[in-house]
Amino acid sequence: MSTHFGKGHHLHLIDGSAFIFRAYHALPPLTRKSDGLPIGAVSGFCNMLQRYISDNTGPDAPTHVAVIFDKGSHTFRNDMFPEYKANREAMPEDLRPQIPLTRQATEAFNIACKELEGFEADDIIATLSVQARDAGGRVTIISSDKDLMQLVGGGVEMFDAMKNRRIDRDGVMEKFGVGPERVVDVQALAGDSVDNVPGAPGIGVKTAALLINEYGTLEDLLDRAEEIKQPKRRETLIEKRDQIELSKRLVQLDCATPLDFTLDDLEVRDPDADRLLAFLAEMEFRTLTKRISQALDVEPPVIPDAPAPSTSEDTAPEWPAIDSEKYERVSDTNALQRWIDQIITRGYVAFDTETTSLNEMQANLVGICLSVVPGEACYIPLQHKDGNADDLFGSDAILDGQLPLEDTLAALKPILEDPAILKIGQNMKYDAKVLARYNISIHPIDDTMLMSYALNSGIHNHGMDTLSERYLTHTPIPIKELLGTGKSAITFDRVPIDEAVKYAAEDADITLRLWHTFKHQLHKSHVTTVYERLERPLVPVLAQMERHGIKVDRETLSRMSNAFAQKMAGLEAEIHELAGERFNVGSPKQLGEILFDKMGIEGGKKGKTGAYATGADVLEDLATEHELPARVLDWRQLSKLKSTYTDALQDHIDPDTGRVHTSYVQTGASTGRLASTDPNLQNIPVRTEEGRRIREAFVPEPGNTLVSLDYSQIELRILAHMADIEALKKAFSDGLDIHAMTASEMFDVPMEDMTPEVRRRAKAINFGVIYGISGFGLARNLRIPRSEAQAFIDRYFERFPGIRSYMDSTVEFAKAHGYVQTLFGRKIHTPEIAAKGPRAGFARRAAINAPIQGTAADIIRRAMIRMPEVISNLPCKMLLQVHDELLFEVENGAEEHVIETAKEVMQDAAKPALHIDVPLVVDAGQGANWAEAH
Repeated sequence: MSTHFGKGHHLHLIDGSAFIFRAYHALPPLTRKSDGLPIGAVSGFCNMLQRYISDNTGPDAPTHVAVIFDKGSHTFRNDMFPEYKANREAMPEDLRPQIPLTRQATEAFNIACKELEGFEADDIIATLSVQARDAGGRVTIISSDKDLMQLVGGGVEMFDAMKNRRIDRDGVMEKFGVGPERVVDVQALAGDSVDNVPGAPGIGVKTAALLINEYGTLEDLLDRAEEIKQPKRRETLIEKRDQIELSKRLVQLDCATPLDFTLDDLEVRDPDADRLLAFLAEMEFRTLTKRISQALDVEPPVIPDAPAPSTSEDTAPEWPAIDSEKYERVSDTNALQRWIDQIITRGYVAFDTETTSLNEMQANLVGICLSVVPGEACYIPLQHKDGNADDLFGSDAILDGQLPLEDTLAALKPILEDPAILKIGQNMKYDAKVLARYNISIHPIDDTMLMSYALNSGIHNHGMDTLSERYLTHTPIPIKELLGTGKSAITFDRVPIDEAVKYAAEDADITLRLWHTFKHQLHKSHVTTVYERLERPLVPVLAQMERHGIKVDRETLSRMSNAFAQKMAGLEAEIHELAGERFNVGSPKQLGEILFDKMGIEGGKKGKTGAYATGADVLEDLATEHELPARVLDWRQLSKLKSTYTDALQDHIDPDTGRVHTSYVQTGASTGRLASTDPNLQNIPVRTEEGRRIREAFVPEPGNTLVSLDYSQIELRILAHMADIEALKKAFSDGLDIHAMTASEMFDVPMEDMTPEVRRRAKAINFGVIYGISGFGLARNLRIPRSEAQAFIDRYFERFPGIRSYMDSTVEFAKAHGYVQTLFGRKIHTPEIAAKGPRAGFARRAAINAPIQGTAADIIRRAMIRMPEVISNLPCKMLLQVHDELLFEVENGAEEHVIETAKEVMQDAAKPALHIDVPLVVDAGQGANWAEAH
């Protein structure tokens, strides 16, 4: 008989989403044999629930329990801050149909299953925890989610089931440096990149904890920010106060969520054997059905004649378990020679380097790991130092018992450069750049990261941890366990060698297993050509470009920063005049009050906090009709240019080379486009005068010129070919001004009477249509009313109906196959194509654009792969790739020869693999800086 929840009762709250994602990533893809339904996550989830029940018996067993889930992705926090969680990866397509099955599984185990529209699972957990604590009961939250640490204390604790570790007040102090009651203040300052909580730029968890411990509360800290001695920190806290206060509201759990059930409804109930076994049989979980039948002492149900659920053919074969205790430390030349002999016999080796930095230009080699057979791996320590000395950074003396660096590299160099021995790695570009500093050119290579990318672009990320968990059901040793985090973090050369052996050798072992797993999948999935022709051969090209870097003039950047600051001040004065009063232009809250309260502009929307939304999308809409929001957009753009480029680029100039060395990520975009990082040189704006001026700081070395070669309207040309639009194809073939031609077709204006404004509008539509632009988007771009913009788009499709047909057929193909393809066969998976609601439009636009953008990306990759051989005898270097542009540094006097040679490579890049019905045209320029060249 039920009693009211109170003293003596013990409530368990299980974080359902954490169980689901852990189950999904812990198992290889499983499908129900009878119909192919994905069930891997459901299987893992059921096993976790069964284990939970068996582990929680006896005197300390819970009296009440519930599994709490998230319901949908939109919550009250999105009303407060639309960008909240906006950068989270889309849910994998094969996980989506399993979500409702996990709810059914919970109910089948006769455990309360709760969720609430508009609130996160954490809010429900928070509310129940407070209710149970106030009623005199105990609470155990089964989760490792740091956000829930706000609740610990007063009878509430957490339990990390994966690490079998309880988290009490001391555990929270260890994690955040403050007690549970101040966790929210630290989170508000530190922000959260995963949930897209902005926080205070430049302030991490440790700094936040120091500040909160010194000032007591976030509110006191912000009120006394003028007292902060460090200028940058003081400025951040003052200028970003609104953002920090918003961040606190975002991370603060709602402990008063309106629930439609009570604690009494969560009383522990025995499983209903018939219902539970029927569900397990329906899922075809034979092993689990048998195990639970025995536990319940009942006959197992008969499951129709389908064999037990099996992994797909693409998962790993039966290898020895990954066991770091079995890995070898190589400390003498005889052991090293044994490994070299094995490598020569096998003809391949999984290889990885351990270094002191993620910056390959500065990283020193610490050790090397090798594996030739799954389960067998070694680590060769070379430069480990004493990490236990009295001073913070230890001693610089090399520890005894390590092979000499130079002798070891000399012994391995013939293997690493032998064209008959394949070197296998994960992100081999990094290792190639590190070894190049030691005069070793590693080739040939295979890269498991790129294999995964060719196979699964758009489905999941391609880091080793993800791949290991997904395909090998193994969680690698986290690097943070060895290095620590924040200011107390050490470099790998300070890691004790015995610990380094376990970590590093495991990397090589995992890499080898992934290679065996992926290599046959490439052929089965018909993407071998993509990997072999577009991914693998690009690695050495990018490595060489990154090592070249590009010279950036620090003085030019400094002058630009000052000029931008002055122009921002002028814009502020103009904005204040338009507003009729002074206010903080950088404050969204104050801006909203000026626009919608004082000026009475229509369209203002308040979030839960009571503040108006003033994001770029809102201001772009208003800017079509009002001057003040247009000026604020200009101010914001200058502010971003200053902070992101003219200020930050100065910090990226390498002290040894005097050049900036960006890093290209091949797996950064699902379409095949390269991503530039540390620093990002691809997003420098070119549509504004100020953005273009930043390129003036990129200069050649004395005696050289910068040469830019840029594909002309390549995506429009590809669209004309793929959609088979005769008017566009003919215009390109005849060398006509495509934007003027489009304007003439749309607006019935003769070519000779074309005005720049009409052409500009046609250009915006031409490019916008590739990205599925809406009437809203075009109105923002042209700063015209939405109705007029939509009329332009409607007329465009009337004049070029083949484009609409192409779009519709592409979407239908994506829905039928789960991916779209480039003209070169690259598969870009579209897991969200069947989404409903707001995501549906985004998924449709992405599917339409992907084959076009992806084909353009493939073409420039082919050009880049061919380029080094063609220009090898010319006095030039290929420095940068920016979308459709390649930038070269050329010795004075050789510009025309380089332009002629490189242009031919780029214009013929699609041949002979592909015939495109329109010519590929490359524009060339040269100058004393990048702006002049482009």
